[in-house]
Amino acid sequence: MIKILGGRVYSAVGIGILLLGLTGLIVFGMQYFLGMSLLPPQNALTEGRFSVDDGPWKQVNGDGTIPDSFHTLTCKWTLPEYSLETYSNLNISSKNVWYELRGSSGQLLAEHNYQSKQALLDKSYDLYRNAARDIGDSSDPMLDRNYFDKNFPIGDAPFMYMPDTPGYKTTVTSIDELVRLGLTENESLTLTVTNPYSDSEMRFSECFDITLSGDNGYYLRFFSDVLPVLLVFVLICFFGIFLFPIAGFILGKIDYRYLTFGLLSFFWGLFMIGQRIGNYINLWIYDPTVCMALEVLLNYILIAAILFYLKSNLKNAVPRMLANLTITVFILTSAVAAILHFSHIRDLYATSRYMYIVTAVGVLILVILLINETGKQALTERKRSLLFLISWIPLALTILVDAVNHYVYFTRIHFYYFGLAVTMFFQIFRMILDLKRQYKEAIRYQQIQKELYEARVGVMVSQIQPHFMYNALTSIAMMCSIDPDTAKDATITFAKYLRGNMDSLKQTAPVPFEQELEHLKKYLYIEKLRFQDKLNIEYDIQTTAFYLPLLSIQPLVENAVKHGVGMKKKGGTVTIATRETEEAYEVIISDDGVGFDTNAEKPDDGRSHVGMENTKRRLKELCDGEVVIESTVDVGTTATVVLPKSGQQNANAEGE
Repeated sequence: MIKILGGRVYSAVGIGILLLGLTGLIVFGMQYFLGMSLLPPQNALTEGRFSVDDGPWKQVNGDGTIPDSFHTLTCKWTLPEYSLETYSNLNISSKNVWYELRGSSGQLLAEHNYQSKQALLDKSYDLYRNAARDIGDSSDPMLDRNYFDKNFPIGDAPFMYMPDTPGYKTTVTSIDELVRLGLTENESLTLTVTNPYSDSEMRFSECFDITLSGDNGYYLRFFSDVLPVLLVFVLICFFGIFLFPIAGFILGKIDYRYLTFGLLSFFWGLFMIGQRIGNYINLWIYDPTVCMALEVLLNYILIAAILFYLKSNLKNAVPRMLANLTITVFILTSAVAAILHFSHIRDLYATSRYMYIVTAVGVLILVILLINETGKQALTERKRSLLFLISWIPLALTILVDAVNHYVYFTRIHFYYFGLAVTMFFQIFRMILDLKRQYKEAIRYQQIQKELYEARVGVMVSQIQPHFMYNALTSIAMMCSIDPDTAKDATITFAKYLRGNMDSLKQTAPVPFEQELEHLKKYLYIEKLRFQDKLNIEYDIQTTAFYLPLLSIQPLVENAVKHGVGMKKKGGTVTIATRETEEAYEVIISDDGVGFDTNAEKPDDGRSHVGMENTKRRLKELCDGEVVIESTVDVGTTATVVLPKSGQQNANAEGE
């Protein structure tokens, strides 16, 4: 079953790589064709002067960019020579600002200003009526004013329309229309851009874009510059939906880390898609406020997915509870921001600065929880957790650089996207390696089941050897005449002991220590009948909350009885104890018998040591455990079974 599921996952990976390759070919062909045969868009602000907040006039950069922050910005410039003859459209894209574009005589060429809903309907109706008149269409039902008011996009959407919120606005105006409005070659143009958010400074080049292009220039720009990247993030969404959740079922159980990372990958893809089409989304969604709300909400959903993924790497109950509380606060805060937006109280952009504070606090809390838990983990788990935390450093650093860049401007590049990409691809690589490791372990686990079955048979046979059965039955027979009640109890105990050994053939998973301890007590009860006062048994059980392979302790106890205390003339004491440390559980079997030299070669005494070797192997394979034996001649022997807590999670799951 595991091989079939694993094959399907690798097939999915192969299909994804094939799709990515085909996408690359399509993108290359598209860019080559569009770049060779179509007129590329040109920034309309290649030269001119601008003034920020009625300050001194400055020269526009040679590439047409204005990096200054502003509340009100006025720019005066002249279109490049032959623009009216060469280009077909003037394209304006704005984010969260109002603007007006006027000619030298004051005529209005383009605008996005605060207007009441009714004023916007009036203007939209006039434009629609003029367009219908130009094409000679008088039968359109939209020419009826009442019908227009009810069926125009903003006519039946009062819940979304916010007249005092600029949102994301994209306007494509034909050069012919501008000429009709009075635009002439080499005419001086005046652009006024206003930031309506008094508590937030904006940089002009990050919120405003004005270009000249050929026919359908904005769409061509979208297909050549944006669509190729969009296809890559669509593939990332594909991996998030299909690959990682499926991988979580390979071992027959849901892995919460895979599931949350699948969601994170999916929403990261959606977030980046939203970022890439932010300047174009108004081409398809009429309401600018909805365009802005979609991008902001995708950002909040991505942050929630990051928080869930960070939480999935927490193991202990208290940190997970604190993480759940942190995530709940973030989700409720996001919901309040959305309610304020759609209730027309305060839009999502205005409340985003407060949401970023909540985000920073939430992420910081989860990182502190992860660091605190990492310090308490076993060495192997600690290395993996540290590597996980280090993988988020690129994102943290780029956020810090962007924060500095917001106040001390040195580039228009948003490093946050690069840091997020590096971190996410590192997470994908880490998940693939982790999946590969678990897949190999699952295959190896299946392969050793047959060997472990044979080992259990060997252990069982070694523990019910004929001489042990003869000694037990002889002891019981002697008790029949001396103490019939004890003989009866011994017979029942011996029968239960034999049944426990037979049941071990069916048991493949680790068992609770209490179950192993009960079986040991039956064995020692029978041995006590044989050795009488020469064998003393003591228990020092301080913890039982762990799992271990069935019949993995008995060979050690058997050695302590037979080859430790049993070889001593006066007998002795066998002690079984358990301890819990920060990193492991320990089972300690000690005796004050004859002991032996641990450095000496194993004697050729005709006895098989396969049982002990099988015990060590089963402890290692199923619980990542080990056996440490210390012995001193004429003093005694101590065998310590160390069961790391890091191996208890799988042992617990298998045992259940």
